[in-house]
Amino acid sequence: MSKVIERLYNGIIKENPTLVLMLGMCPTLAVTTSAVNGVGMGLTTTVVLVMSNLLISMLRKVIPDGVRIPAFIVIIASFVTIVQLLLQAYIPSLYSALGIYIPLIVVNCIILGRAEAYASKNAMIYSLFDGLGMGLGFTLGLTLIGIIREVLGTGSIFGYRFLPKSVPTLTIFILAPGAFFVLAVLTAIMNKIRMASGKGGGVEASCDPEMCAGCDVPGCRGRSEG
Repeated sequence: MSKVIERLYNGIIKENPTLVLMLGMCPTLAVTTSAVNGVGMGLTTTVVLVMSNLLISMLRKVIPDGVRIPAFIVIIASFVTIVQLLLQAYIPSLYSALGIYIPLIVVNCIILGRAEAYASKNAMIYSLFDGLGMGLGFTLGLTLIGIIREVLGTGSIFGYRFLPKSVPTLTIFILAPGAFFVLAVLTAIMNKIRMASGKGGGVEASCDPEMCAGCDVPGCRGRSEG
């Protein structure tokens, strides 16, 4: 696969920031009481990720190594401020729902981590798609959590109630414990998918044929054949 597709796949599946790397847990658990909030937070973070990755990659040979982290934070904070003002002006309902978690995007470890680990070392086009892949993976994780919590907790989806009021709902899912439970289940499902596709590791995925003679891993095919 091309490097661009690899960057997208990496962010959405292989290294999904929410369901694999477990990054950005504060907004993940706090704002996903509804699907709309999950999508809004995810897309907001995606915009900041893409733009900051792009600019940091563009300036990677200009920013002195000794001040790169403060420079990255200034760049990220600038884009967060722009996005915050746009939301406040054009989508005030979402701005109010996300509240303090919009400015806290500045210290989101996903954004600073990609800036340091990838954008500061790679070309602009690849950094752009790296940010896009990570952002979409983050959005996917938040949206799935938001949908499940909203359906189980209120009987609605994207604000539309599809269950009659006579059907009882599980209020715990719109509270903090429900967020942890849904995240745990989705993380287990993601691990299962990655393992089934050969990307999640396992005995044979990390097996070194030269070590078979001294292998002591139970159930290892190389050991049983050796």
